[in-house]
Amino acid sequence: MCGKPELADEELDILLNPTLIVEIASPSTASFDQGIKFAHYRQVASLQEYVLVAQDQPHLVHYVRQPDNSWRLTETYDFNATVPLPSVGCELALADVYAKVEFTAPR
Repeated sequence: MCGKPELADEELDILLNPTLIVEIASPSTASFDQGIKFAHYRQVASLQEYVLVAQDQPHLVHYVRQPDNSWRLTETYDFNATVPLPSVGCELALADVYAKVEFTAPR
């Protein structure tokens, strides 16, 4: 159960008790997203999963909080992979995430 949303203000744009956060990571933000930003996210007691989706290639990074409060990392580059999201009781298919995305050749 995710519980009742706790919001920071009347704007309704900052959720204080997320269970899952999914972000699109660009090549220029990926290190920050997995470093400093994720360090802050780990302090959010309600957060159970953090997913980073690369915008420039099929690549998904998935962190899951463990019972001892550590985090397990898995990642895939497999366009046909399906990633379980246990905190919300569903799966994320990379083929669905990247449907209609055309990747440019590396420079």
